[in-house]
Amino acid sequence: MPRIIAKPDTLNEINSNYEQAELKQSVFLNSVPKCGTHLIKNIIRMFVPVSQQYDKEFIQIPILKDHLAAFKNPTPQLSWGHLLFSDESAYAMHNVKQIVVVRDPYDWVLARTRFFLSDSFQGNLEHLKGDEFTLEQIYNMMIFGIYQKAPTLKEIFTHNGVSWLGTGATIVKYEDMIKHLKDIDSDESKHYFHKLLSNCGITPPEDWKERVLVGSDRKQSGTARENLYGQKFDIPNELPNEQKALVDYAAPGLRKLLGYE
Repeated sequence: MPRIIAKPDTLNEINSNYEQAELKQSVFLNSVPKCGTHLIKNIIRMFVPVSQQYDKEFIQIPILKDHLAAFKNPTPQLSWGHLLFSDESAYAMHNVKQIVVVRDPYDWVLARTRFFLSDSFQGNLEHLKGDEFTLEQIYNMMIFGIYQKAPTLKEIFTHNGVSWLGTGATIVKYEDMIKHLKDIDSDESKHYFHKLLSNCGITPPEDWKERVLVGSDRKQSGTARENLYGQKFDIPNELPNEQKALVDYAAPGLRKLLGYE
């Protein structure tokens, strides 16, 4: 699997500043890659004892059998990763509260491009960082995949996100998290985060807002755009219209299915 280099955080140490209630049921924070896994992970970590955080590995299907203890341990665990839908992963999720984070596919193309072109991503695609490629070409590779090197947008969203719909997993939109973080003092945001915590089996404490803000601090995220290593490219905040049309061509109905239309 590709190697990812990310700066460490100090949230385990900060966790001890708060009174923690033990989980009663295991929780798995799943996501489509590049959809905010570290954001939701860091937020929820502030509500769970460090002793119940399964941090041995970022769980994915190739190594799932080696980390079933994250889900089958007699002591409930909080774990995280990118776990595509399969018979093995469905088995692992039995009696586990699962969150699946998705993102607008238009913005996902930009996020994946930003990550692949940084030095935080170490795989077999370093040549893409050369002057021989335009950003538009890289966008198209993120959408249509790279032959024998990287899957397509449709494949990634299908197996990591769409296939979990209707299975009992709680679907969380990255944009909703960002929206309510920016409006953290509103009643709507209080309701949103209380519901998110409840879906993880966590009773929201009185200091929920402080914990959310600490966990969502971008300085604590190794994959936030400003914390990526070797970011040399000026990637815009909005996908060009032509590439938006290509996303719709490559994965028709996807944005509507996920609630983005």
